[in-house]
Amino acid sequence: MHARLQNYYNLVYDWLLINGTKLIGGFILLIIGLKVIKFLRIKLRNRMDKRQVHSSLQQFFLSLSITSLYVLLGVLVTTTIGVPVAAFTTIIGGFSVAIGLALSGTFQNFAGGVLILLLKPFDLDDSIVAQGQEGKVTAIQIFYTVLLTIDNRTIIIPNGKLFNEVIVNVSRENRRRLDFEFRVGYSADIEKAKTIVTGIVKSTKTILPDFPVRVGVVSLDLDNIRFTVNVWVKPDDYLSTKIELMENIIKQLGAAGISFPKPGWG
Repeated sequence: MHARLQNYYNLVYDWLLINGTKLIGGFILLIIGLKVIKFLRIKLRNRMDKRQVHSSLQQFFLSLSITSLYVLLGVLVTTTIGVPVAAFTTIIGGFSVAIGLALSGTFQNFAGGVLILLLKPFDLDDSIVAQGQEGKVTAIQIFYTVLLTIDNRTIIIPNGKLFNEVIVNVSRENRRRLDFEFRVGYSADIEKAKTIVTGIVKSTKTILPDFPVRVGVVSLDLDNIRFTVNVWVKPDDYLSTKIELMENIIKQLGAAGISFPKPGWG
């Protein structure tokens, strides 16, 4: 029994003589690495705050960077103390490929979210048209964007599809041209109709006064004359102004004896 213990002692002693320096070096490397990572975390957070990086991206980049540094430190320490890492890297590589294939759609949404937050094709409270939907942007997350439609519906669009398709930002220029058409019969007094509609436009308070207004005949159809109206409004006033204009045009042209052939509106 004593001889067996002596053998174990000798084996441990010999192992420590061979690997003791590596263990001490690995421990020192671990302590220094943890302090360096802590320092880099603070510096990275301060740098992103200074550059006003979006809060959603801040948390992601910080977690990704620090996790990567921890993994790198673990590999360095493991290599320093003499533990082979070839098997671990093979397993991790295969596991990463499997996860990548399973979550390809999720990664696409993630990449789209990062690009949206970095390139900023739209901001919060902007009105956009995308993926056949129109609404105000209420949230921009890493994986999806949330719109609130004018009729109070919440639309959630995956960022992968959103960023790879056409995005119409209605609010970016802070003004929007309102276009619509109406028809009158060939018996109508064209100048009279134009004068009435121009007066309605001038009296509508939500129309921006410093931008060009166009009222006139745009085409001659088989049984009617087609008028076009082009005015400029703020994006939030678009629908209400259109309703007000159309109602007033119907009322005042009708009161002036100018009739609308069917179907009436273009």
